[in-house]
Amino acid sequence: MSRVIAIDGPSGAGKSSVSRLVAMRLGYQYLDTGALYRALALYLTRNGVIAEASDATIVNAVKDATIKLEGEKVLLNGEDVTDIIRTPEAGHFASVFSARKSVREYLLEMQKTAGRSSNIVAEGRDMTTVVFPDAMVKIYLDASEHGRAQRRYVQLNEKGMSITMEDALKDVQERDFRDKNRDIAPLKRADEAVYIDSTNMSIEEVVDHIIQMAK
Repeated sequence: MSRVIAIDGPSGAGKSSVSRLVAMRLGYQYLDTGALYRALALYLTRNGVIAEASDATIVNAVKDATIKLEGEKVLLNGEDVTDIIRTPEAGHFASVFSARKSVREYLLEMQKTAGRSSNIVAEGRDMTTVVFPDAMVKIYLDASEHGRAQRRYVQLNEKGMSITMEDALKDVQERDFRDKNRDIAPLKRADEAVYIDSTNMSIEEVVDHIIQMAK
């Protein structure tokens, strides 16, 4: 039976970086669920589907969408969209569309299948509460609002994207509100999830802590 380490938390808490390193050190696969939502949102916007579209419209639209994760690459119908889906705009639409039942149901089985086929480290917003409620290890990774905004500001500017600290903070606040207040699978800490505040911790410290839990 495969083993799953599930990590939830708000935007900018360091889930992706931590999950990649944990997976690498344990020899597990890394499931970047954020990339799945970003890629699907990109597909929908490219095909003229708006956030207010009916679930029937979305279900019909995603029939021809194929998303694959190959290492660090994200392929959308064969196209490498790894860099395209990391823009603030892509993140915005991913957050908006992730509140839709039709989108979550489309990606749910894809995520569960990954957990059945190999040992994985899965990170997202509802890994511990919905996708992998029986995960071997459950983590809620958090950080202060300003700390998360600072990380996002640095990350995007290093990629050459122009963004102010004020914009980064606003983006974090808006995504927090959407993630925690949506009707379907809202972001929340599972009762049995271990809470880790990474505000004053290095990535290595967080990774070491999770690995000790897994062992």
